Amino acid sequence: MQNYLLQKEVNNAIIHNVRRAKGQPLNRKSQKFSEKPLDKSPRVRYNKTMIRVATNARKDVSTMTKREMFTAIRAIVADNEEMVAFLDHEIELLDRKASSVRKPTKVQIENTAYKATIVEYLTVADRPMSIKEMQAEIADLAGLTNQRITHLLTDLVKAETLTKEYIKKVPYYSIKG
Repeated sequence: MQNYLLQKEVNNAIIHNVRRAKGQPLNRKSQKFSEKPLDKSPRVRYNKTMIRVATNARKDVSTMTKREMFTAIRAIVADNEEMVAFLDHEIELLDRKASSVRKPTKVQIENTAYKATIVEYLTVADRPMSIKEMQAEIADLAGLTNQRITHLLTDLVKAETLTKEYIKKVPYYSIKG
């Protein structure tokens, strides 16, 4: 019970100091503050000012990456050769994972073929075409959805192979050049 009363006094002192700093009256009855005992977790706060402070404090805290954690542990246990070897191996695995070149997926290979077909057809057509026109005229694209063709064409526009222009709010694509 004494701990509870002591914590209640600490809570009141905190509230009193915050109000004084903000220039508010010290005995505001309109705003209710909880009378819970102090909790050590940063989530428990007793007024709006403290919530903002706690939220900003949480944003400033940065988390360590695995590599940083392993190097810090390695510095601590530098005497133990077995631990150092293990940590070096883990860091090496992280390096390999980050720099590995992955082979393209089945869908990515299909998309490359579709992009080549689109570029080839637009080169021969020598006129801007909409997506619906491409679906109707290019046999390979007949089974694809509008969204997938839009994705393929967007990739080609980003690669600066095609240009995109709007005619009456409909996008038309043509070979850049």
